[in-house]
Amino acid sequence: MSDKKEKVEHEFIPEHNKLSEKDAKALMANYSITLRELPKIFISDPAISHLDVKEGDIIKIKRSSRTAGETVFYRGVMKD
Repeated sequence: MSDKKEKVEHEFIPEHNKLSEKDAKALMANYSITLRELPKIFISDPAISHLDVKEGDIIKIKRSSRTAGETVFYRGVMKD
């Protein structure tokens, strides 16, 4: 058995990606926000288990929508 965690692929789980430090800083500067102001996602969430995340990282979530096409959300990683 391998300890490597695999990407979760399911039609109801949208695409999750960790932002680079540079992209995270640009996002916060662009919207004049802090990490504390972002909605949260727990570090133990199965949707990000394949990502090498730590508390304070930012996750970009892409969701498909029949009416809006593709929407993007951001979440700040926090411990349980």
